[in-house]
Amino acid sequence: MQVLDIVGKVTGKNILLLQGPMGTFFNKLDQKFSALGANTFRIGLNAGDEFFADARHYTPFCGRMEEWEDFIKHFYEQYDIDMIFVFGDCRSYQSTAIKTAKEAEIAVFVFEEGYIRPDFITLERGGVNDNSSLPRERAFYDALEYHDEMACNSKNIKHIGSTYKEMALQAIIYYIVGNLLFFRYPHYQHHRRFSAIHEAFYGVRNFMRKQYYRLKEFNAEKLFKYQMRKKYYFVPLQTYEDFQILHHSDYESIEEFIEEVMNSFSKYAPEDAFLVIKHHPMDRGKKNYAAFIKKIAEKLGCRKRVKILYDVHLPTLLKGAIGTITINSTVGISSLYHKTPTICMGRSFYDIEGLTSKGLTLDEFWQNYKKVDSELFEKFRCYLIHTTQINGSFYKGDI
Repeated sequence: MQVLDIVGKVTGKNILLLQGPMGTFFNKLDQKFSALGANTFRIGLNAGDEFFADARHYTPFCGRMEEWEDFIKHFYEQYDIDMIFVFGDCRSYQSTAIKTAKEAEIAVFVFEEGYIRPDFITLERGGVNDNSSLPRERAFYDALEYHDEMACNSKNIKHIGSTYKEMALQAIIYYIVGNLLFFRYPHYQHHRRFSAIHEAFYGVRNFMRKQYYRLKEFNAEKLFKYQMRKKYYFVPLQTYEDFQILHHSDYESIEEFIEEVMNSFSKYAPEDAFLVIKHHPMDRGKKNYAAFIKKIAEKLGCRKRVKILYDVHLPTLLKGAIGTITINSTVGISSLYHKTPTICMGRSFYDIEGLTSKGLTLDEFWQNYKKVDSELFEKFRCYLIHTTQINGSFYKGDI
């Protein structure tokens, strides 16, 4: 799948690209659409956006948040916008732009990190994650047919490889430019702390911790692949600032989720089972829940049964787990891929009867989890790739 397979014809269309991922991706999209005869417009909210944009198509928004809705409404009308593209649908500027676009009957397309990882990014019309319009009824997927020639066949998927260096470089430039020229956008409100100094500090600490965890967990992969196989439940943590948690769950923090899971585990899981909690790699330089987890485990009397991990190979952990407990991370889809029973504690488009343990409480899940229907999952995955996934990256390669 490529962008145009999802979007359709763009020739003669008036297209707005709002902010986008940090880096070159939206500029590539701008060039692609322009070459096909579209009239493209770009709105940026800080100097980092401006640096990575084509100046000929660029409009800055330098006002206050309370002025944004009127600004974007006027922009839609002034340039007779047909389509708008955004990255993520929960940030304040984007959510307001989407709401007003839908009111004006403008087609909305939302990019997000890949539902299927690695090698994919997500593009959906209308919204992503819990805002997705993907069918959530089992019967829909049961009725599908798929075959080897379709895009979901692994032979047809291009391997992208690591994009960390490209992502880090573009993020560094974005933050530095955005911070140095902050005075040009004095009222900009980032969705998290917008500081090049802090991001650099987190980056250095991320690197140092990665090396430390590599030594600390040297033999952990073998342990969980063999001796611990099917003796533990797996909890992959999401990032502490994940909009999936703030907007698509009832949790106010990762700590609240951890505490609920550990309380339930201590009461209802088999007494010989372990609980393995893995930190999110993007939080490596920012958060460490180890002290909090140990404190709760001591209080509940299950400290010896709780394992804390950081960088152990994710597929190995998923394959060897009895079950996976997640809020609504896309790791849940990977868990289903490995046929590991999975429960979603938040709202998610893949929380479907026959795939997850939908309908069970967490207390029930430990000993009465539902098996994954492998045939149903293959149909679901194929439909997902065929309708929402672009085989590519935000940070390198073609789109």
